[in-house]
Order: sequence, then C-alpha cells, then structure tokens
Amino acid sequence: MNKKTGLLLVNLGTPESFEPKQVGTYLKEFLMDPLVIDIPTVFRWILVNLLIVPKRSYDSAQLYKKVWTSEGSPLLVHTLNLEKKVKIELGDRFEVIAAMRYGQPSIQKAIRSFKEKQITDILLLPLYPQYSLAATESSVQKVQELVQQEIPTAKLRVVSHFFSNEGYLNAVTEVTQRHLKEVSWDMVLFSFHGLPERQVKKTDPTGKQCVCSDTCCNFMTEANKNCYRAQSYATARALGERLALTPDKYRVGFQSRLKGAPWIRPFSDEFYRNLPKEGVKKLAVVCPSFVADCLETLEEVQMRGREEFVENGGEDLVLIPSLNSEDAWVHGISRIVKDYHPNK
Repeated sequence: MNKKTGLLLVNLGTPESFEPKQVGTYLKEFLMDPLVIDIPTVFRWILVNLLIVPKRSYDSAQLYKKVWTSEGSPLLVHTLNLEKKVKIELGDRFEVIAAMRYGQPSIQKAIRSFKEKQITDILLLPLYPQYSLAATESSVQKVQELVQQEIPTAKLRVVSHFFSNEGYLNAVTEVTQRHLKEVSWDMVLFSFHGLPERQVKKTDPTGKQCVCSDTCCNFMTEANKNCYRAQSYATARALGERLALTPDKYRVGFQSRLKGAPWIRPFSDEFYRNLPKEGVKKLAVVCPSFVADCLETLEEVQMRGREEFVENGGEDLVLIPSLNSEDAWVHGISRIVKDYHPNK
C-alpha cells in the first residue's frame, strides 16, 4: 500500500458555467440534498424541481455571470490554486486533491484517484471553518459513502471544523490586517453564511440552548459545541481580539438567507441599512465562513451589499478578500493537517 496520506479538500461547489441550464443542474443537485432542504423527499422534489429551480436557474445565472472570470468560477479557480500550493507545502508525504460536494471536480473522482494510487490513509478537510449539517455533515457523509464503496479498507480521518484553529485564525488575521491598512473604515462587519434556525437547533443535544436567547452564543458549552452560530461568534471574538478591535468597532451578521423558515440572526443586510444611521459611513466586511471568494462574497456583499449601504447613507463598503490561495492560508492548512495528523 502507498504510505502517503491522501488529503481531500472539499468545498461546496459551483456550476460549470453561468448558463441557466448548467446553473439549474447545479442547483438541483445542491437543493435535493436532504441535509440542505430537510423536508420529506416528495415535498423537497416538488419544491426544488417545480418551484425553485425553474426561476432561480435564470436569476442565479445572471448573478454568476457578474462574477465569472476568464478562468471560470472564482470559487473553483481559487480552490484549484489552493490545491497546487498545498501540494508544494506538504511535499511528498501527502497526495492532495481538491473536490466539490456538488458539481466538478467530483468527490468520486478524487476517491478513485486515491484508490488507483493505493492510498488507504485519508484525511478529509471540508473547507468550512464552522460546522453545519448542510455543508460539513453533507460532505462528510458523501465522502464516507464513497470511501466505503471504493476503498473499504481505508482509514478515514475527518476535520469536522477549524473555527478556532490557530492556523485558520492566523491566516484570516494576516489577510484582513493587510487589507484593512489599505482602506478607510469606521467599522468591521464579520458576515457569516446564514442557516435556518431549525438546522442549528438540531446540533443541540439538550434542546435547551441553541437559539433560545440573545446570549446563547456568548460562550461555548457542551450543548452548543457543534452549533454553527456559536462557532461563528467564537471566530468573530477571536478575530476581533487579534485585530485589536474593541467591541464597538465590529458587528456579527449572517447573510444569504432565503424566504420561508426563520434564519439565524442578526442579518447582515440589516446592518447595511442601519449602520449609516448610527454614523458608520465606511464599512469593511470580512466573511470568515468563506475560505474562497465566490458568488456570496463577490456579488452579494461587494456588489449588492455596497449598493444597499450607499443607498442608505453610507459612503463606501469594502469587501476584504477571502483566504483564497494566499500563502498565509496554505500555511494555515498545513497547521490544521499537523494538528489532526500529528505523525505527519
């Protein structure tokens, strides 16, 4: 057997192009995941195939077109560049492969590559700093299923989150500090991806803490150790301290919510509308739950978010770039890998 360790970097995914047909294909695969839309299969099929995708495939295609590059999807470009750099950083001890939970390059292709190279020691690193059922658990279950199918004798280790890992925090701090020095700002908004409240509550084994009060995420406990919202606040507190931000100089918000069921609060877009009324004219937005710039950072924050902020009396909103394939993040991944795989 190959003594190398297979390092599988998994990000969420992206359409193969910004054409409506390709966007629709991606949305169907994504939204039909029972961990993403957690309702009975029949109702999920009707909702996705008859109500959501027919309209959103065209609307989303226009949004993707705005951020698409000559090389393709920003998320894919950054992830593949990261793969190349991490390969160099970790050297011959690791076989590094990047894959997408939905779309291409597929997880199945990655696992089959490990199989062909007789690699039976695999470390899975889902590229989501904070744990969630919809992203982390879905990716973990898919990898477990395919490893069992393709390499049943393999040993699979999983990094379930890294919201408080020094490698990750150091990388975000370094990238953010560098960009904050280049712009004028009155306040920093840490904007995390949102989740429906019901998904967060499912990670609370006690059923008594998550989303039960305004202060339920002020500290980590046994009940909320896997709570996405609590982990997000913990990340924000750690970054605020490292960036020397006093509590009055930063806020925490959650973006990308959909209509329907209640989503975790506070909402980032409400800060775009309300902060100018509080005298905040220049806002810097950091998106710590996204390790690569994508539709949700480039279009939702940098374009629409800035427009909304200015329309409501702000002067400027600046998006601080995500980690992408920055050297600091490459070093950060190396630190995470060593923390979870100390013998390497």
